[in-house]
Amino acid sequence: MKLNQLRDVAAIAKQGSLRGAARALGLAQPALTRSVRELEHELGAPLFERARRGMTLTPVGEAFVRRANAILTDVQRAQEEVEQISGGIGGSLVAGLSIAAHIALLPRSLQRFRKRYPDVRLRILEGFFPTLESGLKDGSIDFYMGPRPATPIPEGLLMEKLFDNTRLIICRSGHPLARRATPGAPASLEDLTGAEWVTTSITHLADDELGAFFKKHRLPPPRLVAQTQSALSLIMLLLYSDMLAMLPIQFTQFALVKNAMTSIPVRESLPAPSMVLIRRAGLSLTPAAEYLVDLLRTRS
Repeated sequence: MKLNQLRDVAAIAKQGSLRGAARALGLAQPALTRSVRELEHELGAPLFERARRGMTLTPVGEAFVRRANAILTDVQRAQEEVEQISGGIGGSLVAGLSIAAHIALLPRSLQRFRKRYPDVRLRILEGFFPTLESGLKDGSIDFYMGPRPATPIPEGLLMEKLFDNTRLIICRSGHPLARRATPGAPASLEDLTGAEWVTTSITHLADDELGAFFKKHRLPPPRLVAQTQSALSLIMLLLYSDMLAMLPIQFTQFALVKNAMTSIPVRESLPAPSMVLIRRAGLSLTPAAEYLVDLLRTRS
């Protein structure tokens, strides 16, 4: 089994056809066909089902391509690690950050990272652990920072606690409910039961998370009218409606919106999941990824 065979199979799976893969790789189609047939012969099983309009993976092929992609990613990371250890400043880095991590950790770290690694191609994925888990496992995402997952992390990943967190009830400045409550005379969740709410997908049971706070205090479920995984969507919904959101405290410190949004003080405690770092076990980060993690960690 050769590395170029893994590359060829992964390209066909991605492009959906021999012709598309040959074009993407800059290879002759017969050479690509020969490469795949030799690999299938070696494995003793077909990787693709061939049709006039393209090629689809067999169940064996799907399992093989997952492994192949992970190996190819590790090879790329190894090349970049050697380059960066040798003084290079190029390569790529993929970071998965939650909304809170974007707001609380990234702004004060980004400039220093770009100064140290100006040629690293930085890709940032906004999301929560359930949506990023597969990328962390196959190595296509270097690390995740965000709320601690509601379920145990799978084997092969490592988790480091960064800090405990808490939440506030956030709304637009001038919201009628915000004018009624002050730190000296806070509201209660009961006062907010008639409001409309937007939530983010922090846990596997995002729809139930907000309701759990109300249920704990023997209150009827909140009126959940919107759900989003995007910080921009969340900001737009809060700024241009009377929706409320229960968000990490860092949201009130975000320079772009802190004058346009406010919090509604409530008597109840609103704990949030701890902020954590998750990455693959058994493999070190590239120097560029390790440097960004250190910057983000020291800002926590």
